[in-house]
Amino acid sequence: MSELQTPQAGDDQAPDIDVVALLMRQHGDIRNLFDEVEQSEGEERREAFHRLVRLLAVHETAEEEVVHPFVRKAVEGGEQVVKDRLAEEKSAKETLAALDDMDTDDPKFMPRLMQLRTEVQEHARAEERYEFSHIRRSTDVTNLATMAKAVKAAEAIAPTRPHPGVQSATANVALGPVAALMDRTKDAVRKAMGKS
Repeated sequence: MSELQTPQAGDDQAPDIDVVALLMRQHGDIRNLFDEVEQSEGEERREAFHRLVRLLAVHETAEEEVVHPFVRKAVEGGEQVVKDRLAEEKSAKETLAALDDMDTDDPKFMPRLMQLRTEVQEHARAEERYEFSHIRRSTDVTNLATMAKAVKAAEAIAPTRPHPGVQSATANVALGPVAALMDRTKDAVRKAMGKS
């Protein structure tokens, strides 16, 4: 059984000098993982799907803890922008949680995965348009680098599964460590049982 290798912030060894570039690379990794899940079968599909779940979970947690608070403060109309992104994230987390409980060989899995892909891609486009572009205009290179480092730190301790009721920096701080510990324990048990 192979070790789950999930791309996270900084895995590509690119310098952490721009949070937007970092998150855009992850959006690309997410698209690639969707392709991998769709194009594989059996155990390969299960492993690719679990990597996708992990990446989506840690990516969204980092955005909730780092990006959204910045956008609320620094971007005109930021409160509404974040509210819209959180609604999208909640919907995607619910779909992802339902998929995570399914077997990847279930005939209902692929249609739900396609639904999730559509939700995630629409959400990513909205982030790129309404958050990322404004972040670059609203701060300097030093803060972009600091935010990139904060994203890496948040991802290192983030839950590895979707938690639909947790969509704010406050909730992530309060519940994130417990959820992360539980998720990482589940990951270890799955690995030990050969169920990636």
